Amino acid sequence: MPKNSIVAIITARGGSKGLPRKNVLDLNGKPLIAHTIDAALKSKLFSKVIVTTDDDEIKEVSLKYGAEVIDRPHELATDSASSLDVLEHSLRTLEKEEYTHFILLQPTSPLRNEIHIKEAWDKYKKLKASSLISVVEVEHTPFKMLIERDGQVEPLIKWEDLTKPRQELPKAFLPNGAIYISEVNKFLKNKNLFEKPLEMYEMSKKESIDIDTKDDLELTSKLMQEKRDNAPLCQDYLIQHSYSTNL
Repeated sequence: MPKNSIVAIITARGGSKGLPRKNVLDLNGKPLIAHTIDAALKSKLFSKVIVTTDDDEIKEVSLKYGAEVIDRPHELATDSASSLDVLEHSLRTLEKEEYTHFILLQPTSPLRNEIHIKEAWDKYKKLKASSLISVVEVEHTPFKMLIERDGQVEPLIKWEDLTKPRQELPKAFLPNGAIYISEVNKFLKNKNLFEKPLEMYEMSKKESIDIDTKDDLELTSKLMQEKRDNAPLCQDYLIQHSYSTNL
């Protein structure tokens, strides 16, 4: 295999309580998961694009759109199953193929495209990182947040941060779940997606939408249509909605 042999891993279990069957729901003419498979294939980065799933319909759709499938054991498809265990199972299944790196792509991030994937990989290589994650800048900085611990209200970080101008505080970023890049050997050793030195690939709030509800799906459909029609993005609607990291 070439020096950097990369496998794409797309995690897609059948069960979903927030939006049932979301991975195969229609999004502008294609099943949701097909948008991620297409992005992976169009990037031309991967020796193989893999979907790990426990679900026959997801398997059928994934094969139709050009991915290969690893059958996920039932115990790795429950609500309490660890995404790290799912990744380990996939990489152990592929171990004889000797991939050097993997890029994890969640199917619920359909606005992450092949350009994002290639840019993230290029940054990862250039900066010689051990891991890279895609992120979005948070609107409400954690430096201004309070928590309750043992009945006492405390700052999340430091008391003095609560009264500092926001401009004096570091920018804060949230993993958006769209892209994770790691070395295979290091992950199998440590089971850590945040291996140091860690780098970030920043994406916009729009691009970071994670499909978890019907509203998320409708918003994404609207944004895709507006992009296709070259119409102004619906910023007010976008601000009302959030995203989550859900492997």
